[in-house]
Amino acid sequence: MDTGKLTLTVDETAKCLGIGRNSAYEAIARGEIPVIRVGKRLLVPKAALDALLAAGQPKKNDANESRGG
Repeated sequence: MDTGKLTLTVDETAKCLGIGRNSAYEAIARGEIPVIRVGKRLLVPKAALDALLAAGQPKKNDANESRGG
């Protein structure tokens, strides 16, 4: 059901991804789920989440990629 909203809450995002709320917050902290902050709220843009899912793997922060192994 599309309500016309452009963003999802962390709880809504977790449900869409089939993961728990804590896992969603951890993925946000790792930079794997893109968010925008509005006041104290974290919102996930639907377009960014769709692009993330279409790509098939999470995007990491540049700091994580530059660690090389």
